[in-house]
Amino acid sequence: MQNPRCSFLILFIQLVSIISFCSYARQIRGEDNKTSALEVDVGIILDLETNVGKVMNISILLALADYHANASRGAIKIVPHFRDSKRNDVEAASAAINLLKDVQVQAIFGPQMSTQTDFVIDIGNRTKVPIISPATSPSLSVKENPFFIRGALPSSSQTKAIAAVVRNYDWRQVVIIYEDSSYGTGIVPHLTDALLEINTLVSYRSVLSPSANDDEILKELYNLNTKQTRVFIVHLQPYLASRLFLKAKEAGMMSSGYAWIITDVLTSLLDSVDNSVIESSMQGVLGIKPYIPRSNELNNYTRRWRKRFRQEYPDMDPVELNVYGLWAYDSITALTKAIAKVGTTIIPKFKKADTRENLTDLDALGTSEFGSLLLDSMQNTTLKTGLSGEFRIIDGELQLYTYEIVNIIGKGERSVGFWTEKDGILHKLKMNSETAKSMNEQLAAIIWPGESTIVPRGWEIPTSGEKLKVGVPVKGGLEQFIKVEINAKTQAVTVTGFIPDVFKEVIEHLPYAIPYEFIPFPIDSPTSQDYDDLVYKISSKEYDAVVGDVTILASRAKYVDFTLPFSESGISAVVSVRNDDRKNAWIFLKPLKSELWITTGGFFIFIGFVVWVLEHRVNKEFRGPKHKQVGMIFWFSFSTLVFAHRERVTSNFTRFVLIVWVFVVLVLTSSYTANLTSMLTVQQLQPSITDLNDLIKNGEYVGYQEGSFVKDILKHMKFDSSKFRSYSTLEEYSDALSRGSKNGGVGAIVDELPYLRLFLNKYCRKYIMVGPTYKAAGFGFAFPKGSPLVPDVSRAVLLVMEGEFMNNIIQKWFGNETECPKQDGMAIASSLTLDSFKGLFLITGVSAGSALLLFVLIFLYQNREILATDDSVWQKLCAIANAFDKEKDNRNSMSEKPSEGNEIQTATLFTESEASTEILPNFSLQSPEIRISDGLGASPPPEGFSTTEPGTPVHENITRITEER
Repeated sequence: MQNPRCSFLILFIQLVSIISFCSYARQIRGEDNKTSALEVDVGIILDLETNVGKVMNISILLALADYHANASRGAIKIVPHFRDSKRNDVEAASAAINLLKDVQVQAIFGPQMSTQTDFVIDIGNRTKVPIISPATSPSLSVKENPFFIRGALPSSSQTKAIAAVVRNYDWRQVVIIYEDSSYGTGIVPHLTDALLEINTLVSYRSVLSPSANDDEILKELYNLNTKQTRVFIVHLQPYLASRLFLKAKEAGMMSSGYAWIITDVLTSLLDSVDNSVIESSMQGVLGIKPYIPRSNELNNYTRRWRKRFRQEYPDMDPVELNVYGLWAYDSITALTKAIAKVGTTIIPKFKKADTRENLTDLDALGTSEFGSLLLDSMQNTTLKTGLSGEFRIIDGELQLYTYEIVNIIGKGERSVGFWTEKDGILHKLKMNSETAKSMNEQLAAIIWPGESTIVPRGWEIPTSGEKLKVGVPVKGGLEQFIKVEINAKTQAVTVTGFIPDVFKEVIEHLPYAIPYEFIPFPIDSPTSQDYDDLVYKISSKEYDAVVGDVTILASRAKYVDFTLPFSESGISAVVSVRNDDRKNAWIFLKPLKSELWITTGGFFIFIGFVVWVLEHRVNKEFRGPKHKQVGMIFWFSFSTLVFAHRERVTSNFTRFVLIVWVFVVLVLTSSYTANLTSMLTVQQLQPSITDLNDLIKNGEYVGYQEGSFVKDILKHMKFDSSKFRSYSTLEEYSDALSRGSKNGGVGAIVDELPYLRLFLNKYCRKYIMVGPTYKAAGFGFAFPKGSPLVPDVSRAVLLVMEGEFMNNIIQKWFGNETECPKQDGMAIASSLTLDSFKGLFLITGVSAGSALLLFVLIFLYQNREILATDDSVWQKLCAIANAFDKEKDNRNSMSEKPSEGNEIQTATLFTESEASTEILPNFSLQSPEIRISDGLGASPPPEGFSTTEPGTPVHENITRITEER
């Protein structure tokens, strides 16, 4: 029989088991009042030995406390699990594996270092657990790592802001000083690209090892000080940066003329740098950091943070809250919102891999079913009122809004401006973070290193103490441009002339002093050296610059940089002047070209022939013997040149042709007269050769300046190189041109315009410039490629050319050009060509041809009975010719309406014979033929002329008789 006590004990155990099971079930379903919250484990990996790690640790604790304080009853409980990576990549990886394997966390915040995060990201991708890290290295890509969410701005996002500051001060070269680690090297390509977009070169990259000692740092700084560039961009961690600036102060590189820009990490963590370092060695440095708008919430949180920090780390010196602490708070806040959004749709747990052999430790971790849902909610989230401002994550990346530019003064920093990707550099921002609409888009006044208010120009002559070595050409002749003299005893070099004076004035216009010395470079035939060899001395670093009559050419610009030109440009030719044509007996033929003379003569004959054809049948002036008719053809049209023709014309066709022809003659005679007058009255300098191609055809010699690039130009123009002759002085130019090609000289001198103007100013009556003018860039000063001197010297060249100095120096070396008439471009009277009158001749030909064609058609129509006969073609042509030669019968028309001339002649006849009124009846019976003066063998008097006044009795009687008839 069973013992009652045993039975009671068994029953009690069963009851306790049932109660425990029900309690556990309610806990899982969230039905228990006391432990109803679902717990989600979150891992936190930080370098708790660093100040940044401690700052983020306090922010995370406060973020979780704020979440739980504001969470509703039964909300999800977030359980943090902190791990210390101890500044070690292996420790960080071990901490991550421990959190995933033993705790099975559903998300990990951290690690904070980029090298640590790189390995943890791979673990997160495999286990499908989101990794939210404040690592800033651009090499960590959110696109290549789907479970990586960056909770801070990448260091590459500040590169455009840095480039904007560099462009704001027109710095053309910079030096990048960065740490030899993944943190340091990650920004370099992005920063270089941003600077190249504003045409700024990275002249040097200085790489410092994180373990570099002070001697190594100082040695590198001395190396930088020997270079020209004085703008340094520093991308170092605070500890290494502090040592760098201490040594820079020791090397004298924190003085006036230097510019230092520090990146966001150092600027944001400036409070971690010792105050003594800031006050002694970092004054005047510019810094870039993310802009954190001030707010009441931020002020209240800062007080809470300081209080909690003192509680957690009572033995530490006070540390200020920084942007990484704010990003950590906003990241955890965003994570809590994402967890709350996912809710209890799935129980947080890991799905273990299938049991099989050869599983690695990572495979054994399994995958999170909760992590994928959490990632979708976390990748695109926005906190409108985040402590760091608008905290917005898009596609796993924290988005950039505004950077603040600060100037380190005293123990801290002073804001001098802002930068946004949309608006660039701005002086102020509105309270709502919108850009202020202001015309002043510059930074505020900045105190530069050395307590200077003058903006550093960004470069200096190296501190080696050497002067700027300036090469100058030594040649004979043309000393007005440049003349180099060397003292035989002291070897002192004296350079004079137009170009050295311009260079000296340009140097004086620079905002700084540049010591220089001239180094002669011989250019003559024995050495076979030319201007190209002089320019190449710069690329070989023998010279720092070249000053002389050096033309800017594309081939030379491959090796050096030229300043803006300080002289006019162009290449032309000078030839000798012809004798004065006014002494020529045949100058009256020169106003018109031969083809125009021939065309005009042909049209005279053509118009005369057309008029004869139109008037031959109806006008007795165009009838008679053949020689008379041929003479009339020539006489009639040629007479229109000097006076109106005396012959009357009766055909309307003829009148139409003559109207057009007289207008053409008027234009021709006016043009001829004007051109001939110009040739006879204006003293003209006619060139002996008007086209350089004539020199090539005639095989004449061509001269050029010794050592000049013009020789290559002549070869390009297809000149025979055997026909080249080089000269050095203006006197040699004149002698060669005066002798000509046949006597050992040349037919033309081809050179640049400045030399030719000087030559013509001296020999203005003997030679003349002929075109065309070939383009060239003019003279310029040459410097090494990428030299920061080029833009400053170019600006100084403009200042010199715009001032009165240029006129004075031209007057000094070249004299007054107004004393000699300017010849190039002078309008020389030349013969008129047919092209100028093609339109007139076309109109004349069409009008005359049309009148002749209409006349022929009408004539053939009137004689169509001849064409209708059965005669042969020759017989028809002969009949047509006879009909044309026959005078047209106009008697009917004359009898019907006597002409005014006939009436006047009749009246005259009666007056002279004292005819009485009795014989008038007999007179009226006479035939019309005897009333015409032609029948009397006399030609009609001029039209309108009469011997009897109108209104006399005789006139009235004749008129009455005419009316009766």
